[in-house]
Amino acid sequence: MAYKDYSHLKDEYNTIINYCNNLKVGDKIKFKSEKQRYTINAKSDRYLICTKPFNPKKTYLYTIIDLKRLIRGTNNMVFNLYDYEVQEDIDQCLIDLESDKIEVSHRHCIQLDVKML
Repeated sequence: MAYKDYSHLKDEYNTIINYCNNLKVGDKIKFKSEKQRYTINAKSDRYLICTKPFNPKKTYLYTIIDLKRLIRGTNNMVFNLYDYEVQEDIDQCLIDLESDKIEVSHRHCIQLDVKML
């Protein structure tokens, strides 16, 4: 399985990267491939962790944006360590991403598809 990395498209994605860098925690973000917007719950220079409610199961879905690899997806842990309904877990996930303890999954990620509002 190939390592998904679209960083070679950085010049083409410069507007989207700048848009994401200007967003704040609590702002909404929309993806072209999804109908409902996500809320940004944690943010660093490289990563944004976003969630949205998933009403049929009364839980939340999450995605992690990696502005360096220009992808988004779930974390790479087989048994997820984080509860994305709990802010402390989200904050710990961001710390672990920054320290390279975890990363955005290579298998379950897609090219960044932010729709600028």
